[in-house]
Amino acid sequence: MRSKYIELKILLHFILFLSFIGCNSATEKEDLVEEPQSKTELNEKQKIIFFGNSITAAYQLDPKDAFSNIIQAKIDSLNLNFECINAGNSGETTAGGLNRLDWVLKNGCDVFVLELGANDGLRGLPLENTEQNLNAMVDRVFASYPDCKVLVCGMKVPPSMGDAYAMQYDEMFARIGSRKAIVFLPFILEGVAGIPELNLADGIHPTVEGHKILAETVWLKLNPLL
Repeated sequence: MRSKYIELKILLHFILFLSFIGCNSATEKEDLVEEPQSKTELNEKQKIIFFGNSITAAYQLDPKDAFSNIIQAKIDSLNLNFECINAGNSGETTAGGLNRLDWVLKNGCDVFVLELGANDGLRGLPLENTEQNLNAMVDRVFASYPDCKVLVCGMKVPPSMGDAYAMQYDEMFARIGSRKAIVFLPFILEGVAGIPELNLADGIHPTVEGHKILAETVWLKLNPLL
């Protein structure tokens, strides 16, 4: 009888032991479940895409002298967790930009700087199409990344295009810039356009010094977004 009592006692202890192990195992599994991490927690840099034409591409200059690269240096000096991506393409129109936008956006975008429209203006293209293309690009960015911040950089056309066309061109950018959730820079070449020593021989594309001024102009609008 005493032997059966001892066996029963051992069995009860063994069951309690297994229960204890089971509880610990469940706790360990719960501890292993991790919450999704944000970019900040993973220390992954947020992406600023500079999407434009030869102005963004730093035509005839070393890529390191582009205004986007100068802005990257500012960002690094402030220890901000952002990476500047130069997606400039010389000669690009708004139609061309719309065609390649999906490819540029495929790897993510947190801030989008749109600098297109100058080549449309220089070619005298119908502004209805230009405005439609610019709006479509903004819409596509928001459709892909609803929380993305968008900065639209305006441009002006030379007087040779005629007063009426120049006025319509300004009004087009003003309408785009007035859209909700958009930050607008009226003229990206402010303080550079028309100044010979800040432009290449063609009188259109900024020099290294010109890009330094562009960087300051864009930074005033971009910095608050970061």
